[in-house]
Amino acid sequence: MSINADNRDPGSRSPLSAGALFNLFVIGLTAFLTVVDLFATQAILPTLALHYGVSPSAMGVAVNATTLGMAASGLGVALFSQRINRRLGIAVSLFLLAIPTALLAHAPDLATFAALRVCQGVLMSAAFSLTLAHLGERCTAVASASAFAAYVTGNVASNLVGRLVAATAVDTVGLASNFYLFAGLNLLGGVLVMATISRAKPMPGHETMAASPFATVAAHLANPALQRAFLIGFLILFAFIGTFTYVNFVLVRPPLSLDMKGLALVYFVFAPAILTTPLAGAMVARFGAPMAMGCGLGLALLGLPLLLAGGLAPMVAGLVLVACGTFFAQATATGFVSRAAAADRGSASGLYLASYFLGGLAGSALLGLLFERFGWPACVFGIGAALVAAMLLAAGLSPRATVQQTAPGRMAASGPANRHAQTSVAGH
Repeated sequence: MSINADNRDPGSRSPLSAGALFNLFVIGLTAFLTVVDLFATQAILPTLALHYGVSPSAMGVAVNATTLGMAASGLGVALFSQRINRRLGIAVSLFLLAIPTALLAHAPDLATFAALRVCQGVLMSAAFSLTLAHLGERCTAVASASAFAAYVTGNVASNLVGRLVAATAVDTVGLASNFYLFAGLNLLGGVLVMATISRAKPMPGHETMAASPFATVAAHLANPALQRAFLIGFLILFAFIGTFTYVNFVLVRPPLSLDMKGLALVYFVFAPAILTTPLAGAMVARFGAPMAMGCGLGLALLGLPLLLAGGLAPMVAGLVLVACGTFFAQATATGFVSRAAAADRGSASGLYLASYFLGGLAGSALLGLLFERFGWPACVFGIGAALVAAMLLAAGLSPRATVQQTAPGRMAASGPANRHAQTSVAGH
């Protein structure tokens, strides 16, 4: 598999070749297998809360404790990304991820469950951050939009398929077998990485090690465009976690009273986002990242009133809009960070993911308190406030923020059928 970028004008590019499409598919599949554990467990929140005998908010925080590990791991990658071999780091992280995933089947109490979820988060984030760095270092700014959109599309698919599989597995083979199944998917991800990602060197300009990783991180934090992007990422997952964690309890309670199979069907709300998220690269190319982010966030905001309508049909429609909007904004923001970084894209991606996952942790805790004390409407109001704040931050981004126009290079992996694949979606 390979993505070969070149310096031709984006408007003159030919349609994607079969090899390039396969390449993007493998990028998406890698994302899917990296984060499939992250949100799948949300689908069985009511079952877990009953199993451990705890409140919805306590179980929500424990399940989303992965975000704490992911934030810490993102900071670690930000500091030491240039010292970590990309291919080996991604693969080892995914192989090791199978261990805490399998151990969740035997967690005796909520504290142990939460600790294992933190361990999962550390390993998922390491693989996630290193893959984003790998893509950023081997794609031109022109090629990066499609590569990052493909990666986030895999993330979307993991939300849909992971939740469906978890809800179905728990209902048919039990809680423990569910975690064994996901441990197997973790191992499959490690095998895929070892089989597809080559040992290709980074493009010129990315292979030099910084004198001090702390100096690089300080430079990223001093970049106004990145400051806004990090905050936007925080708010995106804050809103997303709040929506798709606590809506589960609304769906299983009267008057809707869905069982596990019915709840699993609701997760098809992620299916439209699989189709809309890949369009982020094209919209960024035409209108710029600020407009693309704003449109995605605005779409999510439009879905919130439907979540309060009371009936199942409007609630499902609202969830579709929130899913499409937040994933579209996330694809745009992820690519923007890579292009706006003045140096060491791996470090910038790590900082973005640290902020992003801290937003998820804050969302699960703060919105959980609102849900427990004041009900679902208060939770939805908090989600709306986060989306509005993110829109305001996106509107303040300059359409001409720093973009690294790198020399031709490749994000390569082995496979003779894909040596000439090219990406054609432009960045801005």
